[in-house]
Amino acid sequence: MRQIRIRQLLAVLILAVSAAGQGTTGAVPQDTLYANPGKLVSANGTRLNLYCMGTGSPTVVFDSGWGDWAPAWSKVQPEIAKWTRACSYDRAGTGFSDPGPMPRTSVRIANELRTALHHAGIGGPYILVGSAFGGDNVRTFADIYMDEVAGLVLVDADPDDLEPEAMREEAHRAHAGLPSDLRDCRNAIAEHKPLPTLASGPGQPQQTCAQQFFFRGLPEAEWSPELNAKVLEIAQTRVAMYDAYSSEMEQTASDEAYLQQHRRSFGSRPIRVLTSGNHGVGHLERKPPDTPKHLKYEQETTLAQARWLTLSTNARQIFAGHSSEYIQFDEPETVINAVREVYDQSNSRRR
Repeated sequence: MRQIRIRQLLAVLILAVSAAGQGTTGAVPQDTLYANPGKLVSANGTRLNLYCMGTGSPTVVFDSGWGDWAPAWSKVQPEIAKWTRACSYDRAGTGFSDPGPMPRTSVRIANELRTALHHAGIGGPYILVGSAFGGDNVRTFADIYMDEVAGLVLVDADPDDLEPEAMREEAHRAHAGLPSDLRDCRNAIAEHKPLPTLASGPGQPQQTCAQQFFFRGLPEAEWSPELNAKVLEIAQTRVAMYDAYSSEMEQTASDEAYLQQHRRSFGSRPIRVLTSGNHGVGHLERKPPDTPKHLKYEQETTLAQARWLTLSTNARQIFAGHSSEYIQFDEPETVINAVREVYDQSNSRRR
C-alpha cells in the first residue's frame, strides 16, 4: 500500500513538472500552480485556460461560481488527480482565459468548455462538478451533451430555477445593481484611476471593489501569499473580466429559464447534491443573524437543491454541517468523497 501511495505522489509530481513546459509552475501540485497560466486552448472564438492533472477516466471537470475561476478548486483538484484526470478552467474573460463572445450565457459557456476539452484531446465521459453559478453551467452542459456525462456533483450550487417565483424575483432585484458596480470598477481600471471602495461589514476594513467582488473576498486565508497576490493583480488589471462577469449576471434570468425548459433525466447516472445550509454565506464567522427571513431563505434553498434528486435514480443529498457555501474550502473532504463516490459508481455502471 505504501509503494502504491508513493507511485501516486510521484505521478502527480511528474505531471506538475511536465506542465512547466506549458506555462505552469513546475513545483509540487500546490496552489501556486494557479498563479500562472495552464494550457490555453481554442474554443469557439476564444481561448480557455485549462489546468488538467492526473490520469484516468472519467475525467472530472470543475466549473466555479460567479466571481470565481480555477483557484476555487485548489484544495480539491490535486487530491482528485491522485486517482483520475481532473480539469479546472477559467471561463472566457476570467483568470488567464481570453475574452469571449457576448452575451455570456450558460449555453455559450457550456459549448466553449466542451470544445476546449475536445481540442485539448480530453474526450468524455466527464464527471461535472459545479459550484454556485457553475452549477447552472454544468447542468446546461449535461442537457446538451448528456451522452458525454458520467455523473454530476453540485457543490452548494444555485437552484434559483427551482425556487419559488417570488424568491427568484427577489434575487434578481438584489443582483440588478451588480453589473453597474462592476462597470464602475472596470472603468476605473481602464482609465487608470483609483479603484472604488465598497461598504464593509461591521469591524471589517474597507476594501476596494477588486478585493470584494471575487471569490469570498481577498485575501483568501486558504491560499498561499503567491496565489493571493496573483489573483488580486488579475482583479486589479483585467478589464475583460469585469465585462464577462457583468454579462454573466445579466444573463442569469435567461439561464434559469433555459434550465426550466430543459429538465432532462440523467437516468441512473450518479448525482450528488452538496448542501451547506449557508448558501450565500462566504464565511461562517460572518454569517448573518438567524432572522426568520434568513432561515426561510436557507430552508427554501435546501428544498430547491433537493429537487435535483429527481433527475436520477442514483441521487443523494449530502449536508456539509460546518461550512460556508465554499464547501471546497471549508470541508474539502466532503467534496473529494462525493466525487470519489460518483467516480466509483459511474465506473461500475459502465462495466
